[in-house]
Order: sequence, then structure tokens, then C-alpha cells
Amino acid sequence: MLSIESNIQFIKGVGEKKARLFNSLGIFDVDSLIHFYPRKYEDWSDTKKIRLAQNGETVCIRATMITPVKEHQVRRGMTLYKCKFSDGSDIVHVTVFNNKYLAQSLRVYEEYVLFGKIEKNLTVSSMSSPKIERAQTGATIHPIYPSTGKLTSNAISKVIKTALDSMDDIPETICTSIREEYGLIPLDKAIRNIHFPKNKMDIEVSKKRLIFEELLILQLGLMKLRGNKKSKSVVRIETDYSDAFENLLPFKLTGAQKRAISECISDIKGNYTMNRLIQGDVGSGKTAVAASVIYTVIKNGFQAALMAPTEILADQHFKSICSLFSKCGLNIRLLTGSVTVKEKREIKSLLIDGKIDFLIGTHAILQNDVEFKNLGLVVTDEQHRFGVKQRADLVNKGTGVHTLVMSATPIPRTLGLIIYGDLDISVIDELPPSRQKVRTDIVNSGYNSRIYKFIRDAVGRNEQCYIVCPTVDENENDIKSAKQFVQELSNGPFKGYNLGLLHGKMKAKEKEAVMQSFSEGYIQILVATTVIEVGVDVPNATIMVIENAERFGLSQLHQLRGRIGRGNKKSFCILVSDSKSESSVKRLAVMKRSSNGFEIADEDLKARGPGDFFGERQHGLPQLKIADMVEDIETLHLTRDCAQKILKKDFTLDLPENRHLCEQITKMFRQIEY
Repeated sequence: MLSIESNIQFIKGVGEKKARLFNSLGIFDVDSLIHFYPRKYEDWSDTKKIRLAQNGETVCIRATMITPVKEHQVRRGMTLYKCKFSDGSDIVHVTVFNNKYLAQSLRVYEEYVLFGKIEKNLTVSSMSSPKIERAQTGATIHPIYPSTGKLTSNAISKVIKTALDSMDDIPETICTSIREEYGLIPLDKAIRNIHFPKNKMDIEVSKKRLIFEELLILQLGLMKLRGNKKSKSVVRIETDYSDAFENLLPFKLTGAQKRAISECISDIKGNYTMNRLIQGDVGSGKTAVAASVIYTVIKNGFQAALMAPTEILADQHFKSICSLFSKCGLNIRLLTGSVTVKEKREIKSLLIDGKIDFLIGTHAILQNDVEFKNLGLVVTDEQHRFGVKQRADLVNKGTGVHTLVMSATPIPRTLGLIIYGDLDISVIDELPPSRQKVRTDIVNSGYNSRIYKFIRDAVGRNEQCYIVCPTVDENENDIKSAKQFVQELSNGPFKGYNLGLLHGKMKAKEKEAVMQSFSEGYIQILVATTVIEVGVDVPNATIMVIENAERFGLSQLHQLRGRIGRGNKKSFCILVSDSKSESSVKRLAVMKRSSNGFEIADEDLKARGPGDFFGERQHGLPQLKIADMVEDIETLHLTRDCAQKILKKDFTLDLPENRHLCEQITKMFRQIEY
């Protein structure tokens, strides 16, 4: 008999060679095999008469084979097998391509079920390479699995059946009382039915159970992680310097900023270490909030560190924070890969001696020889760009260090329940009064000449412009690449103007030089990729043109738009798209209608799914196999409540009824990408 832990290659009919194909799909043992769910199903239960099928329709026909198979070799490597089937009233001509095994298995006068697309003309009905099974043995609902070229869905299905037939009952993970409360079937039944359902109801109740379990395990894991992070604080502050810091600023903080600062200080004054996320829309003033908390921590005798994912963003923070702290007399230093060896040595020496109050940098801060004398607070920006281990490494450079995370990426509140489940959250939902509202227009490329005149007029008023392209190099027809476009523009409508090029493939020094030139006003028009999504802050830039706008996610477009409207001049975002797709037109209309990042993020989640926010692999998060963040939001809330009840009664999950849940949490979180 097989167990959950059995290696995939020991299942009958697999072996070492086929096991490697399963491994490429992330399947290594029986457990990962039975949790490799179908992506869809083909329903063969609803058969149709040939005469009632519409031309081009995918149908299931129950028919008897009435002619022997005839073999036709079209060319070398291509053989056709032809035969005819009748449903008692009409005939369908069937052609099978290069499948000798199937052709030889067919028998005249036997009844079969044919599933595929039917083609009709005035006199003949035909099917090309339909799926064919004997009527008496054919299943009514067929699972379709994600597959590779050498490992078909059917082959995967057979191996799963062999495995399940060779197993005792699958160990239950959720206790009877919870199953009864939420109307869930046993796990063994759910697993067997999700793979081999007898009807649609089997699929429905199995999915309900498996989605609930997956989200419950995720919620439990994140809540335990959050609880474990609440270590006793040794970095205690005596005095709150928030008001003193605000008095140093040349502007007034908004109510939302003050609320976020107060929540952070309350955490730091408490008995446990702070683990808080500052989440706010583009331009909402998160940096000022972080700076205030940093100021209080430093004035109480501790050091602080801020880590950003790129040199561009680290440099931007360094400049803006130095400006905010200009009257404070603090020693603030920048540590990135571009810093000279001599300067790095100096920074490391001063840091361990406690002579640097605040260190800003990139991953360079994580190096083993970067040591602090008394680190009290770490701040990470755009936290989803860092792995779990990287964030932990920075916190571990001190004892009982407080953690503050900033994110300018508006996350839908539904997704935020998952992504930031281990953090307390402060939302800055108010923009500073000085923040300009950006006018957004959607046009096609036929407006280019008018757009270029609009830009020339703005440059004539000493304003600057971004032009954003979806790619660096030319790779598709009709898709603007930054390299190609900057040449066209500099030799055409903007001949004689100072154009710059900025993209992710450039070296750090090159990027820095371009940004410096744009910031100082020498570059009038900057052609760039999404590398400017974060980090570039040029108040004099009043126009942003985004080419092939349909190629970007809404949240990304919103991030890009946030680069303008930072000064006191009216700003314009022009989305250029020739797409006639109804979904593209609808999505872009959201950008014109709304400037609320959270509303836009919700729309983006509905349209594109959670992958758009962080790419298909989300740093620091387990991957979900069956649950969907949009479709299963109601279950997400139910499992959150359920997880809280379980942990309130048994936080360590030591009770017998929770033992298997604890094992599943370990398995799920072991897969996190560091």
C-alpha cells in the first residue's frame, strides 16, 4: 500500500524516467500528486444527436462505429485514420491523426462516446481527432490537468487513479465539529471526488471542502507567524518626539499621517516588538510617517535602518529623508553596491561604533560585516520585493528590533488579508492638500501628433515629460520599445530637444546619471520602462504618456501616474492604446474614472487575478493550489474567523484534533520562496 509520503516513482506504472516529468510539475510524492488538481472538466454526460449539433460546436456524441478504419499516409510522419460512426439517424466522418494505438483499438459495430468539435457542410458532418472511449466504460466527467508535452492530462489522471486505488483513507485534517459547523465533507471523499467525480455536485462539494482547508491552513500559518513575531520588546522608548519632528517640517501632516504615526508609537511603547505596515496611495506621505517614527527612535538613543529594493529607490529615500532631517543634526549614510570600498569601510566602522544614527541602503545592508551598535528600528520599502529571509536577516542585526514596512502598491483589501496577514496595518487614506489631481485621458495612436505638440508646448514652459514603453527592446509588432522609440522621437518630433533613456537593463551608474540629469532639468523628455514606477520624484514633470497602455496592469498604471502631479502645476497622464478589446477598453476606463489606488487595485484583482501585483511567484507567500482570491473571498473571511477560534483554544496546535492541521501548515510554509 502507498502512503502520503511515498515517492512518486514507486507508484505502479511511473518509474524513474516518468517521475522526472512529474517532478517538472512540482510533483514529488503521493501527497503532492493527489493535491495536483484538475484545471477544468469535460462533461460527457450530456450527449447530443448529430443532427442537433451546431457547426463548430464542441459536443459529446454516442454512436456506433459502422466502417473499418482506413489508413492514409499523407506524408512521412503524418498518417490519417478514417472511419464512420452512426447515432442511429445520422453519420459522422471521423479522422484520427497519427494515433495508431487508438485506430487499432476501434471495433466495427461497437458503441463509443466521441467528444470534440463537429464540422458541418451541406452534406457531411465530420470530427477531427475527437476523444473516443467505449460507451460502456467511458466516464461521464473527465478531469483535465495542467500538463507538459510529454506528460498528457490523461496520463496524469491514470497515475492519480492508481495511487488512490493503492491507498487507505487519506488522513483527516479538520475535526468533525468544524466540518459540521461549516458543512464540509471528509477529506478522503473530497480528494477522490475532485479527481474522479460522478456528477457536478461531487465537484462542487469537493471544491468547497478543499478551498476551505487551503485557506484555513494559510490563515492559521500567518496568524501563528504573527503571534510568534510578538516577542518581548527590549527597545523601549521613554519620550515621543512626534510633535517635535512635525515642528521641523515645512508642511503640515495630514490626519491620516498623524494617525499612522500614533499607531506606530503606541506599538513601540508597548510590551511587544512592532510589526506594522504603512500602506498608502501614491504621494500619500508614507516617507514622512516613517521619518517621524525614525526620529523618535533615534532621539531615544537607538539606531535605525531603511532597506529599499533598488539603488534608485534607496537614493531617492536618502535625498528626501536628508531633506526632512536637515535641521536635526543626525548622521545619515547611504550604503549601496555603488558606494566605494573606502566609503563602505568607513560606514561599517562608524556604524558599529554607534556614530551613524540612520543607515539607508539596498541588500548591501544585509552583508555579514554590516553591524549596528544598538539597532532599534528597521524599515523596509516595497516589502513584497523582498523574501522572508531577507527581511528577517535585517531584523536579526539587533535584539528585539521593531519593524516598519512601507508599501506604495495599493493592495486590494481582499488580497491584503493574505499578503499582510502577519502584520498590523496602518492605512494612509488621505492625500496632502498640496498634492495635484492628475487628469487622465485615453487616446489611440492617431493622436500622436497632437500629443507631441502638447509636450513641446509644456517643455517650452520649462516643464518635463515621461514617455513610458512596455519593453526595453523591440520584440513584437506594434509594441513600442524604449530603445527604438527614443531614436524615432529624437530624429523626428523632438529633434533638437534633450531626450533621455532609462530602463532596467542599464547599469546602476548609468541609471543614476540619467536620473540626475532629469531631476536637474537637463533632460526634458525621459523615455523609460517601468523602472520609474518607484523612486523617481521630479516635481517639474507634468506629463506622462504611456504607450501600449493595455499591456500594463491597472495598479502598475496607477503607480506610474503617481510620478507626476508632485509639484504645483497641473499634470496630465495620457494612456495611448489601439486595442479594440472590450476588456482592455473597460480596464483603461477605470484609470480615467478613478484616482483611488485601492479602488483601482480591486478592479485589477477582478480583471487579472493576484499574479499581477507581484508576478506569478509572490515573495514570502505560499502558492495556493485551488483557492482563488477573487472567487473565494467569502470563504477567506470564514476561514479567518475559524482560524481565530482554533488558535484561541489551542495556539500551539498540540491538541490531537489539530495535529494534522499543524503538519499541513508546516508543508505549506516550507514552500515559501525566500
